[in-house]
Amino acid sequence: MSTVLETEEHQALRAAVAALGKRYGRDYMTSVVRDGSHPRELWAEAAKLGYLGVNLPEEYGGGGSGMAELSIVLEELGAAGSPLLMMVVSPAICGTVIARFGTDTQKRQWLPGLADGSLTMAFGITEPDAGSNSHRITTTARKDGEDWLLTGRKVFVSGVDIADATLVVGRTEDAGSGRLKPCLFIVPRDAPGFGRSQIDMELQAPEKQFELVLDDVRLPADALVGDEDAGLLQLFAGLNPERIMTAAFGIGMGRYALARAVEYAKTRQVWKEPIGSHQAIAHPLAQAHIELELARLMMQKAARLYDEGDDTGAGEAANMAKYAAGEACVKAVDQAVHTLGGNGLTREYGLASLITAARVARIAPVSREMILNYVSHQSLGLPKSY
Repeated sequence: MSTVLETEEHQALRAAVAALGKRYGRDYMTSVVRDGSHPRELWAEAAKLGYLGVNLPEEYGGGGSGMAELSIVLEELGAAGSPLLMMVVSPAICGTVIARFGTDTQKRQWLPGLADGSLTMAFGITEPDAGSNSHRITTTARKDGEDWLLTGRKVFVSGVDIADATLVVGRTEDAGSGRLKPCLFIVPRDAPGFGRSQIDMELQAPEKQFELVLDDVRLPADALVGDEDAGLLQLFAGLNPERIMTAAFGIGMGRYALARAVEYAKTRQVWKEPIGSHQAIAHPLAQAHIELELARLMMQKAARLYDEGDDTGAGEAANMAKYAAGEACVKAVDQAVHTLGGNGLTREYGLASLITAARVARIAPVSREMILNYVSHQSLGLPKSY
C-alpha cells in the first residue's frame, strides 16, 4: 500500500512492525486460539520494542507519540495476520484516558505498565439493556463515606481474564440537579463483588468476551478517574481512539485477506491463464484495495486531528473512518473467500474464520447505523429520530 502521505519515521515504524508481524503471522494466532491461550509472546515482544505504548507520554515510559503511530502498529500486525485486539482497549482507550485525565498517582501507577505491556486494562461500557444507547447505562456509583460503591452489569468486555483492572463507565448522581452523569472508575480484578463470566462466542479470537457483575464493589476515592464533573469529556477522549483503532483493526484484517486472495489469483490456473487475469476476479479485488486505501486515508485524518487536540473534528473523522474500515474489511474478506472458492472455506487457507471476525469491525464498538445517525445529526444537521 502507498505510504507517500506518511513521514519517514512513520514509514520506518510501519516496516519494522510489519517485520515483527511476519515473524508471528496467522499460523501463530490460530494456534493460540486453538490452545485457548493468549498471544503473550507477541504482546511481550511488541511491548519490548516500544510499540504498545507508542502513544503514551515519555515521562511514564511511553513513546510520546500519538494515535497516528499506534494505529500503524495495529494495522501492520493485522496485515500480517496477527492483530492484537487488546491494543484497542489497553493503551488506546484506557491509557489515553488516564494520561489525559488521571491523577498523578493514577498515571504513576498505571501508565508505565500499560506502556511496557506488564499491565493490561480492560474497558467496560456496554450493558445488556442499554446496547447502543449509552444514556441508558444503569451501572451506578454512590458515595459511602470517602469510598464509592459501584453496582451494575456490563457485557462484551474484552480480555477481563488477563486484565489487571477494568476501566468501568458508571454514573453518579449530580448533587445539584439529581441527574445521573457518566464517570469512569478503575476496578481492580480482585475487588470483592466484581464477578465475571465468559460469553460463548462463535468468534475465533484469542481475546475472550465477558459479562461483568458489580455487586456493591467498594472502591477508594482515588478509583475515580479525573474530575467527577467532566465525565462525558473524559469518556469521549477514550472513544475517539477506540474508533480509530477499530478502523486500524479492520484495515489490517482486510489487507491480510486481500493479500492472500491476490497471491492465490496469481497462481491458481483452471484454464490457460491464472484466474487473476479474468476481470470477474480482478476487478472486485481492485475495488477492495481501493476501499481499504480510502478507509486508511480517513483513519489517518482522524488520528492527526486527535493528536492535534481537535476532539470535535476527530470525533467526526473517527466515526467515518470506523464506518469505512468496517465496510471495506467485510467486503475484502468476502471477496477473498470467494476468490478461493471451496479453498476459502478450508482451515488450510485460514480465511473462513475471518468471515465472522470481519463483522466485528461493523458492529463494535458502535454499529454502522449509529455512525450514520451521528453523521446525519452532527455533520449534516438533520433532526434526530430518537
